[in-house]
Amino acid sequence: MARLVVVLLTAFLLLPLARPERAAAQQVIRLGHVAFPGSLFDIVAAEYAKRVTEALKGKVEMRVFHSSQLGTDEQMIKGIKVGAPEMFLPSTIMSTVEPKYGVFEMPYIIVSRAHMKKVSAHPEVRKALFDPLPKQGLRVIGVWENGFRHITNNVRPIVKPDDLKGIKLRVPSGVWRVKMFKAYGANPSPMAFAEVYSALQQGVMDGQENPLAQIWSGKFHEVQKYLSMTGHVYSPAYIVVSESFWQKLPPDQRQVIEALGAEMGDYSRATGERLDRELLEKMTAASKMNVNEADKEAFIKASAPIYQEFGKEVAGGSDLIKLIQSLR
Repeated sequence: MARLVVVLLTAFLLLPLARPERAAAQQVIRLGHVAFPGSLFDIVAAEYAKRVTEALKGKVEMRVFHSSQLGTDEQMIKGIKVGAPEMFLPSTIMSTVEPKYGVFEMPYIIVSRAHMKKVSAHPEVRKALFDPLPKQGLRVIGVWENGFRHITNNVRPIVKPDDLKGIKLRVPSGVWRVKMFKAYGANPSPMAFAEVYSALQQGVMDGQENPLAQIWSGKFHEVQKYLSMTGHVYSPAYIVVSESFWQKLPPDQRQVIEALGAEMGDYSRATGERLDRELLEKMTAASKMNVNEADKEAFIKASAPIYQEFGKEVAGGSDLIKLIQSLR
């Protein structure tokens, strides 16, 4: 009888040890981004995480960390190479990893969402942009949307490039956005997204440029007088996974995660188009911002030197520009 009691007691004590082993079998994937709740990034990332978790129920749980909780873009681009976090959602900063991504910083090179879809699916574009990355420790498994970018500021309406002269403008990290706005006469400065609101509020920056969904979710309309609909750049977003982490996943899980990542491209662009329609009305109703259309032809004309410089400085840059333009 005493032996039976010992056996039962031992079995009971071992039960708690079995539970963590079962829980540990479920892989947790952290997906980080710098945007705020309600942004296009967060809406699409949450939907993607939901679909992945449901498709791989019991095997994988994907968790989204918004608002730079896992670091700035710069910090995550470094961390992703060693698997911390496992995934993240960058945009402009990808040109600091592979210079060819700067092609999407060329003003007005992408003319529509349908054009962007064709570009992202083209085998030569994918070869130029995606194939070099695994050797650098990261992998793109889908092209989503950041969106068409517009300028807000507290100085004046921006109609022509000359209107930007002297304006202190926050831009994301990336060589070509800085060069573009310098060519227009502005004083551009890279700054982490999480710091932009306070910089605008305190007058450290006169303005910034972002898609409407980022402007709205960042509440920049609360501290800006003018919204100029320049649409000067269409920024893709990229669903990026750590290559070292990727190689540790079973092939069946990789297949599901990659397939869903690619599928979310259409969802992202459709959601971005919807938000563009809805948010302009919301922002003008919620604030006293003055909204104006820009002279896009004047901006296109002023952008020619940027195209020429990119073609000279980036290997294969001219050919990539021509290819993307041919897909319009």
